[in-house]
Amino acid sequence: MSNFLAIATVTAALRQTLNAVVGIDVPGAEVTTMRPDEPTNTDAHVNIYLYQVTPNSAWRNADLPTRRNDGGLVQRPQAALDLHYLLTFYGDEEKLEPQRLLGSVVRTLHRMPIVTRQVIRDTITNPLFDFLAGSNLADEVELVKLTPTPLSTEELSKLWSVFFQTPYALSIAYLGNVVLIESEDAPQRSLPVRERSLYVMPFRQPIIEQVVSQEGADIPIVSGSALTITGKQLRGDVTRVRVGGIEATPAPEQLTDTEISLPLPAGLQAGVQGVQVIHQMLMGKPPTPHHGVESNVAAFVLCPTITPPTVANVTSHTVSDAAHNEVTLFAADVTVNVSPGVGEKQRVVLLLNEFDPPEDRPAHSYSFKVPPRDDDASLIVIHINDVVPGDYLVRVQVDGAESLLTVDTDQSSLTFNQYIEPKVTIS
Repeated sequence: MSNFLAIATVTAALRQTLNAVVGIDVPGAEVTTMRPDEPTNTDAHVNIYLYQVTPNSAWRNADLPTRRNDGGLVQRPQAALDLHYLLTFYGDEEKLEPQRLLGSVVRTLHRMPIVTRQVIRDTITNPLFDFLAGSNLADEVELVKLTPTPLSTEELSKLWSVFFQTPYALSIAYLGNVVLIESEDAPQRSLPVRERSLYVMPFRQPIIEQVVSQEGADIPIVSGSALTITGKQLRGDVTRVRVGGIEATPAPEQLTDTEISLPLPAGLQAGVQGVQVIHQMLMGKPPTPHHGVESNVAAFVLCPTITPPTVANVTSHTVSDAAHNEVTLFAADVTVNVSPGVGEKQRVVLLLNEFDPPEDRPAHSYSFKVPPRDDDASLIVIHINDVVPGDYLVRVQVDGAESLLTVDTDQSSLTFNQYIEPKVTIS
C-alpha cells in the first residue's frame, strides 16, 4: 500500500515520463502541472491537470472490516481511487505544435501505459520533486495504469466551462487506476500460527424418514415414551437429537446409521413436536465438537395423559325440553391432572362423551374450552354447565393432541373392547 503522497507521486511520474520525450519530438517543449485557467503560456508545452478523483469500485469492495468489536485495529484501512487527468496542448498553431505534442503523448502512453516502480523511484529522487521523498508508491501492490478516456463534445464543453473565461485548447483525458492509500496506524498483531489444522470431509446430511413410539408405529407417544427415529446417515462423529427445542444425546448402543432410539426428554409440552438429528464434527487438539450439519425436521404428536378427574361445586337447574318435559341440568368444576404440564399459551379443551348410553337415543357429548391462564400448570380446573346427569368418558385436548382412553381387555366383561376410563359422574 502507499501513503498520502501517492496521488501527487502519480502526477509527478506522469510529468517526468512525458517530459523526457516531448522536448525531443517538439524542440523546446516542456510539461507543466498548472490549472488550465492560469496565465496563458504561449510556448509549446503540455499541461497535466488532475480534474477529478473517484472511488475505484472493485478495490473499494475488497476492503475488509478494519476494526474489532472493541474498536481495536486489525488491519490498516485503505482508500482505492481512480485519477482523472486532463492533458492540454499549447504552442504555435501555425506549426501545429499542439497536435504534434498530442501525437507524442499518445504514442508514449500507449507504449508505456503503466507507471512502473522504476519510474516512481526515479521521480522521487529527482531534486525537482524533493517534496515527494517520503512517498512509498513504488511499494504498492497494484501498479497504476493509464488509459485514454473518450470525452464527447458535450462533456468537453462542460469540463472547460468550469474554468472562468478560459479559451478551449486541444485536450485529451486519461484515467489512472488504481491508487491505494493506506493509513499509517499500526494494527494489533496476533501471535503467529504454530500449527495449521485442515479438515476436509464429505457433505453427509442425515435424513429422518419416520418418528414413532418404540412400542410400535401405531402406539401413541405420551410422556415417558421412548422414540424410534428411522432414516439414513443418522450416525455422525457426535450425534445429538433435538426434540421440541431440547437437545439430548442417544446412548451409543442405541445409535446406528439407520435408526436411533431415544427416551423422550423431560420438559416437553403436549402437542406437535419437531425432531431433528444434529451432527457435530470433532476438530482441534484435543478434539472438541463443532457445529456441523442438521437433518430435516420430522414431526410427531405428544399426547397428554390425565388422572381420574374430580368434581366439585356441583349445582343444578331445571329446564323444559322440546316435549315440555322437565330436565335437570348440572354445572360443576371438573379438576384434571394433565401430564405433561400445559403451557400458558396452549389451547385446552375438555371433552365429555356419555358412557354406555341407552340404545333409544344418541349419546350426549360436550366440549368446554378452558379460559386463558397466566402461567404453566398441571392441575387444570374446567367449569362445565348445562350437562345432563350421567357417567361420562373424559378426554383433554391440548393444542389438538388428545389424551388417551382405556380400552376394556377383559373378554368376560360386558364392556369388552370398549372405552371405560377415565370416567367422571355428573349428578
